[in-house]
Amino acid sequence: MPAPLFSLTLPDGRRASTHGDTAEGVLQVGDLPALSYRFDGERVLIDSPLPAHYPATALLAVIGSHFAYRKKSAVLSINLKAPQAFAVAAIRQGVFDTQLPSADGSLELQCRRATFWQNPLPWLTAPASVHTAPHYCFSGEKRHPQRPPIPAGEVYRRHLPGLNSTFSLRTIDPDRDLEAFNRWMNLEQVAYFWEQTGSLEEHAAYLREMLDDPRVHPLIGCFDDEPFAYFEVYWCKEDRIAPFYDVADYDRGWHVVVGESKHQGVGKLKAWFNSLMHYMYLDDPRTQRILGEPRIDHTRQIEFLKSQGFGQLKDIQFVHKKAALLRLEREYFFERSL
Repeated sequence: MPAPLFSLTLPDGRRASTHGDTAEGVLQVGDLPALSYRFDGERVLIDSPLPAHYPATALLAVIGSHFAYRKKSAVLSINLKAPQAFAVAAIRQGVFDTQLPSADGSLELQCRRATFWQNPLPWLTAPASVHTAPHYCFSGEKRHPQRPPIPAGEVYRRHLPGLNSTFSLRTIDPDRDLEAFNRWMNLEQVAYFWEQTGSLEEHAAYLREMLDDPRVHPLIGCFDDEPFAYFEVYWCKEDRIAPFYDVADYDRGWHVVVGESKHQGVGKLKAWFNSLMHYMYLDDPRTQRILGEPRIDHTRQIEFLKSQGFGQLKDIQFVHKKAALLRLEREYFFERSL
């Protein structure tokens, strides 16, 4: 069988996948009977009645088959035959936004592009941090929500049809990744901005420190499971950036090292950048803003961030560097094409 157009793992462990093309296809969920569907512009028609207790989240595969391949589409509706309780469950689970009127007794459910991309189910491969109830603690004099422990292994995976490639993020593993991290940090162009050159032993100690710091989530970025970059995703409230602006409890920031030159083209740059921002917003829907603070002389990165929706707030002075402070708003990010 050819590769699916779109697939995801449901909460009960079953795989939901679509097969076909951008005009029609089949939705397969575990060992349930396959459902045929067809597109009519920005509308999907499913003629066969849904089986009893059919998982509403499986329809994310059909929605993904539309939005992942139609960058300009802003909304999709699905017409299907199911009881009203199915519509209620589907909307409450975040699969759809609203129910539209229907004259023939069928259900007409509508999903906005931004809603689809904010559903974590197709993308997150590890538990999100959103499930932790707010409980406040102090880091020095900084009061902030207690952060959950970071998960081991892969946390995010996204197929990129335009590149025919898959981007993924996993928590760094010093035993597995130390050699690459050491090589990347000692590259001349990286050392200038990071000032983190060192030996294997020094970098092993640095990674242990990052993994033990609840403020930081150190990640390895991969294309088709090949490591190419190191990211540090951090909570701003307890970071050195906090005093410089009106910091909120769930604001997040990030740092990056792209260590493999073959992955530095413009297409892959936009792909990993949007995917990284996507991961940070999905990991906790309470995160409404993402901050960046590149060195003031890193003009190439500053201009790129502006082109991707970051607004420059001001220049700030850290002990170790002068930086530009930039901010990306959640609503703006999800209204753009991912």
